[in-house]
Amino acid sequence: ERILSKIEFHYTPIHGSWLNVAEIEISAMDAECTGRRIEDKETLIDELLAWTVRRNGDGKKIDWRFTKEDADRKLAKHYVT
Repeated sequence: ERILSKIEFHYTPIHGSWLNVAEIEISAMDAECTGRRIEDKETLIDELLAWTVRRNGDGKKIDWRFTKEDADRKLAKHYVT
C-alpha cells in the first residue's frame, strides 16, 4: 500500500503515444536549444523558456509517417492468427 500510493499511472492515448511525442519534443529541444554547453542553471532556464515560448507560438505539430499499413507490415510476425 505504501509503495503503491507513490506510483502515478499515466495511460497512453488510444490513437497515439504520449511517449513518442515526448521523445520527439526532447529531440527537437536538444537540436535547437540545448545541444551545446550552457554555462549555468540560470542561462539554461532562460534558454528553455525562450525555446518553449517560440515552439508553442509556432504551433509545431508532429507529422506522423508510420501508418497502420506500415505497422501491419512491420509487426505482422507478432500478430496472433
